[in-house]
Amino acid sequence: VDVYPAAAVTEGREGTALAPLAELHDAGALAFTDDGNPVASAEILRRALEYVKMFDGLIIQHCEDEILSRGGVMHEGKISTQLGLPGIPNIAEEACLVRDLRIVEFVRGRYHAQHLSSGGSVDILREAKRRGLAVTAEVTPHHLALTDESILTFDTNAKVNPPLRSRDDMIALREGLRDGFIDVIATDHAPHTFDEKEVEFIAAPFGMVGLETAVGVVITEVVNSGYLPLQKLPEVFSVNPRKILGLPIVKIANGEKANLTIVDPTLSWKVEPSLLRSKSKNTPFANRILIGKPIGIYNNGRMFLTQEVH
Repeated sequence: VDVYPAAAVTEGREGTALAPLAELHDAGALAFTDDGNPVASAEILRRALEYVKMFDGLIIQHCEDEILSRGGVMHEGKISTQLGLPGIPNIAEEACLVRDLRIVEFVRGRYHAQHLSSGGSVDILREAKRRGLAVTAEVTPHHLALTDESILTFDTNAKVNPPLRSRDDMIALREGLRDGFIDVIATDHAPHTFDEKEVEFIAAPFGMVGLETAVGVVITEVVNSGYLPLQKLPEVFSVNPRKILGLPIVKIANGEKANLTIVDPTLSWKVEPSLLRSKSKNTPFANRILIGKPIGIYNNGRMFLTQEVH
């Protein structure tokens, strides 16, 4: 597969000083993000957005007010109260997104919001797009398929940041994707070892693996429930991300080099962590039956199959 680099917005992702953005752009960085941490300083974010305008650059933001989310390990709501776990409220994401979009509107820069989890964020994004801001956004398969009820068993593989939220949030995210206000499905693939996850919930790291289950989860939970036609999957998984990053759109036509994923949309398969190709097996979808699976790829005209094509 082809891998394209994104560079940090700030030095060391520490949020205090801008990284050498122009030099990183010249070295091949397609976008800039402190992913895993937000750019917390409004001044730093403004300067970054202004700076990358020189080369039509893109700032990608992990939307989180770390003061509001401090100490939280799951969605703040009835279930966090029931389990006695500290919560992360929706407003931690929404407050950051509102602030950022006001700065984007002032600077007129390009901005992409990562892994949205809150229904309120969809409302904020919808209004920003209607005002004509150059903003795009993504959602993960797990936020489209799971809720904070997955935490009832204290499954550390379901501990992610931003957290799995309520059913209302999940439905709002599906509707935002359906209506085109959310542009991209991205995995937020975050592998961890068994030992790292096999601890008390509050001490476990955030993150789950997502690459190998992404297509199956989306077809099973989003397409087959009527929120997205199957024909839209290439758009949200591939076409839109390439547009946002300024990459040429892949064409399936005579004379073009083949760069595509082969998917069997009807293949039924069981998620068996031991069979995942990732060295990490931290998936909350273990033993789930999914419909739809990638079975091979063409990259630069060469075909690679993971299983026999029928």
